[in-house]
Amino acid sequence: MLPTFASHLDALGQWRADTDARLGALARFAREHDLLDDASAEWFEAMRHRLSGEKLMVAFVAEFSRGKSELINAIFFSDKGRRMMPASAGRTTMCPVELGYDAEEPVGLSLLPIETRLEASSLADYRRQPRAWTWVDMDLSNPDGMAQALAEVMRTRHVSTQEAARLGFWDEERPADNPAILSDGMVEVPVWRHARINLPHPLLKRGLVVLDTPGLNAIGTEPELTLGLLPQAHATVFILGADTGVTKSDLDIWRDHLCGPALARFVALNKIDSLADPLSTPAEVEAVIQRQCESVAQTLEIPADHVFPISARQALAARLSGDEAGLATSRMEAFENALSEGLLPRRRENLAEAAILGATQFQTQLNRRFGEMRRLYADQLLELRSLRGKSSGKVQLMLQRVQAEAAEFELCTARLQAMRTVHARMMKEVLSELSAECLRKEVEGLQQVLGASWLPLGARKAFVELCGRLRERIDQAQQRSDEIHAMLVASFSKLNAEFGFSLVADTPLDIRKYHDDLNLIERNYVQYFGLSQAFRLAQPAFQEQFRRMLISRLRVVFETVCNDVELWNKTASAQVDSQLRERRRNFKRRYESLDRIQSASSELDARVQEVQAQDERVLQLQTRLATLVDELTRQANFDSLHEPEATEPETSPT
Repeated sequence: MLPTFASHLDALGQWRADTDARLGALARFAREHDLLDDASAEWFEAMRHRLSGEKLMVAFVAEFSRGKSELINAIFFSDKGRRMMPASAGRTTMCPVELGYDAEEPVGLSLLPIETRLEASSLADYRRQPRAWTWVDMDLSNPDGMAQALAEVMRTRHVSTQEAARLGFWDEERPADNPAILSDGMVEVPVWRHARINLPHPLLKRGLVVLDTPGLNAIGTEPELTLGLLPQAHATVFILGADTGVTKSDLDIWRDHLCGPALARFVALNKIDSLADPLSTPAEVEAVIQRQCESVAQTLEIPADHVFPISARQALAARLSGDEAGLATSRMEAFENALSEGLLPRRRENLAEAAILGATQFQTQLNRRFGEMRRLYADQLLELRSLRGKSSGKVQLMLQRVQAEAAEFELCTARLQAMRTVHARMMKEVLSELSAECLRKEVEGLQQVLGASWLPLGARKAFVELCGRLRERIDQAQQRSDEIHAMLVASFSKLNAEFGFSLVADTPLDIRKYHDDLNLIERNYVQYFGLSQAFRLAQPAFQEQFRRMLISRLRVVFETVCNDVELWNKTASAQVDSQLRERRRNFKRRYESLDRIQSASSELDARVQEVQAQDERVLQLQTRLATLVDELTRQANFDSLHEPEATEPETSPT
């Protein structure tokens, strides 16, 4: 039996936990031996947060009656012994539903009333306002009660067309997208705008977030969903009906919201069991399924091997009854394996690369520090051994020489202060190019174009130009960062030559890689500037939501760039502070050693042995550091997605 997506994700979660344990062991070792500076501590905290807290969002998108909720049940909740998400004929999920887990929040269902659409606050704002949500408790020991609570996402109410228009469900300009008018002249709208389920499911505890979206009507009318959640999803599963193929509404969803690039995109051709025909042979039924897959691929303009024929209903029933033959017939395992292979290995590789790179840089930084410490110990040993058989007068002269060397060394503080002043000024210039205020002003220019006319046809060009200017800002920040690196190289060279430091400027920072993030945002959002979206974009409420979501996405990119710049510069400054502190300690140790030797001639051998012991301790620390980094590298490179077991990490370093 092929591994399921659930087992693959569980393996990824175990890999993240094991890698985090190795990283924690390395951090504890550094902290216990006073080797952890502020910059390194900040990196360890950020990296460990990524490993333990970073979410993996998979969005399920479909028109109603495509079996989307049943597919979610089959993949994630078959262990509950029954359906959890509502799945029946007709429309079930009426509002976007997020399934995730936050240990700091109680288990249950949070529902945001549809009336909040009338307010200016975005969904992101309401996430910070618990009182705005309606709370429904869920008893984990009662699957039937849980299913009953989750059925709340199906609730609807009838309103007038005027009220529906105010809520965003009715548009006289686009009658084809409007809900049907009922016999009493009313229309049906959801009771809830958004639902969040906090559930301690093993996969959700591993960081998975499942986004269950309603059909075209809700996708098209909720800006937060189309502009925020869908573009942020790491993978999107688009579900079609094998009996219907690609309908007009399916094609509208694909073209308007899903056809752009993403980390991973999958098309599930569901309900292949409905194609079974008692008058046809199995080979003939298989031929029909293949023709449907080829037709879907051609219509959506994707490779045929990106379309997966499945039966979610058969898969759920088979898993609930333990029927392996039925599970094979549903073809669910092949789809889950493709979903896993297309998403999880790359996710693991990105985290592994970041962890290994950071740990290796930390090791290089400490090795330089260890090298400097051992060089100073060697000088001190040479000095102490030269005193054997010397008079007290000779010791006094050496004491005076140490004091003179220390005083001369302290002259470097003025040079260091000058370098730090220049460094701080250059850093301020870099960060000013990436500030939130600059970003806000750039987006305001786009907002002016959007509000200039009722049909903002020039908005697409303005948006593309905005993205171009933001890329230029990153290029300018890269240029200034390169100038900082050149300044540090020159300053470190002079300090090394004049004052005996062993400072090394690390590899220049590369922030042009964030062009890829801006390019992805541009490709995901530019589709909303086409003619098909022009009427919606002309609406003030949608414009405001668009502006907020765009600024939010861009701010994440620019804040990440700023964090990288600040961390790189903190690391460069940290080695200066470290070596300055170590040199001062060494002068103090040398003076104290000579002072003791002058007071008692028997102290010389003891001081030599003490310095030798300190040197050996540094060598042991260096060896232990290499072992911990090597263990972390092996664990990070361990492919837990394909191996049955992972080795247990050490819980406490030696």
